[in-house]
Amino acid sequence: MIAASSSPAMAISSSVASPLPSCSSVSSLTLRILYCPARIHIATSFSKKSNRGLVYCSVTSQLVVASSRLPARIGRAGRNGDLEFCVVTFYKFVSIENPEGEVLKHQEFLQGRDIHGRIYVNEQGINAQYSGPIEDALAYADWLKEDPRFSDILVQTSPALDGHAFPRLKMRYKPSLVQFEGGMSHLPVLNPTMRATLLTPAEWRERLQASINPFELPNKASGSNHDRRSLLLDVRNGYEWDVGHFQGAERPEVDSFRHTSVGLAGEETATFDLLAGVDKENTDILMYCTGGIRCDVYSTVLRQRGFQNLYTLSGGVSHYLKSEGSAGWVGNLFVFDSRLSLPPSTYNSNLTTNVRSKIVSESERFAKCYICRSQVLEFRHRNCANLDCNRLFLCDILQVLW
Repeated sequence: MIAASSSPAMAISSSVASPLPSCSSVSSLTLRILYCPARIHIATSFSKKSNRGLVYCSVTSQLVVASSRLPARIGRAGRNGDLEFCVVTFYKFVSIENPEGEVLKHQEFLQGRDIHGRIYVNEQGINAQYSGPIEDALAYADWLKEDPRFSDILVQTSPALDGHAFPRLKMRYKPSLVQFEGGMSHLPVLNPTMRATLLTPAEWRERLQASINPFELPNKASGSNHDRRSLLLDVRNGYEWDVGHFQGAERPEVDSFRHTSVGLAGEETATFDLLAGVDKENTDILMYCTGGIRCDVYSTVLRQRGFQNLYTLSGGVSHYLKSEGSAGWVGNLFVFDSRLSLPPSTYNSNLTTNVRSKIVSESERFAKCYICRSQVLEFRHRNCANLDCNRLFLCDILQVLW
């Protein structure tokens, strides 16, 4: 996470926190200091070549560099004039016999339209996240829904106040609609019975509100609160949980969905698996993720492992926040575009934008600076300056840049 210009890098931590993990590509040692913001001299600079902001911390004559990638953005007053932009997301698992031909059709429609983002197509369906002026962005979604295969697709939108949220358009065939170890082609995602049962946002909220404790929820179908258990499973990355999650959800111990392995552990790693030892026949697994696709994919993996009662939040957290507000939700929602972190009010205008005043988390790990472990002022990640690392991290020191 830290890189040095001419001397060894140092990971900085407070006297009561664990040392900050250093970049794998540089040597590191730990310097313990009593109070990070007060004891470190901070100077800033900006590199046009790398488009990165740098924070130089002079400690005992050694230079430590931390940074955040500063995305180039086009605002409403930029070259696009006063156009209002939005981000559109959707996915659909459906058999596509000629995905290469499908890609060509989409590329032809998008020709001349101001769309940036990631749109992937293969034999199992489509997965799209893109930004653009509202007219262009919605025109593509409306065109797609004219195809009977995609007529029932759930199209979700959110504002992009600073213009495009993606640097360019990637519209292409991709073997896996999401990155997963071993790929997706062997997973039965096209079979609805192998995927988790969908819960509407209202049904999901009812489950949360009926909770006895963060992990035991009553099951009405069973007629008893004691015969069955429910377990809330966050199917995202740990750094996403760090800025926002549902109350009662454990932090995922992965930094990439590709490496998700909950429910798959052997006896030697069972201690770190939230689903280890769970009664597969009498436990309801309530899965959630940002927009729903990761839950659909991973639920087929768990189904093949014998988990019988799998449920997922339809449309993911973004759909829930728009439909039900922030009830049961803590913090912001991490998104995979230049906006990085969105408050619930982004999806529901009836909510206050001052989310911090209502935030109560049951975990001491939530929204903490990765360096000094203090509460961060802004729920937004930064990127490590070291290009070999590029790790996303929360850091209170870097707030001076923004």
